[in-house]
Amino acid sequence: MTASSTQGIMTVLHPVSDLAKAKAVYAALLGIAPQTDSPYYVGFDAAGQHIGLVPDGGPQGMTSPVAYWHVPDIEAKLAELTAAGATVKEAAHEVGGGRLVATVTDPDGNVLGLIQDR
Repeated sequence: MTASSTQGIMTVLHPVSDLAKAKAVYAALLGIAPQTDSPYYVGFDAAGQHIGLVPDGGPQGMTSPVAYWHVPDIEAKLAELTAAGATVKEAAHEVGGGRLVATVTDPDGNVLGLIQDR
C-alpha cells in the first residue's frame, strides 16, 4: 500500500449534546453495547466500523459528524492533501494507543478526518 492510498472510511465520530441519551440510541441502532465507555468518549465497533460519540464536539469542536479515513502514513497524506488544496484544521497528534489523528478541510469547508494506527 502506498502513502497515497487509504484503507477507507472505518471511523465516524458524532458530536452529541447528551452522551447518555446518545449512547442509548446508538446501542439500539447497532444492537451492541459500547466497547469504549467514558465520560469523554463512547465508541462502538460494529461490522468493521468504529462509531464514536464525542460530548459537546470534543476538543476538536465538531459541529457535525466527521468521517475518518484510515491511512498508513498520516504525514504523507497531509502533505498530499495540502498540496492538492486542502487546509489543515487539526495537525496530526496522538490520541492514545499509538493512534494518530488529524483533520483537514476541503475547498468548500468540509472536514475530512485521517487516522493512522501504529
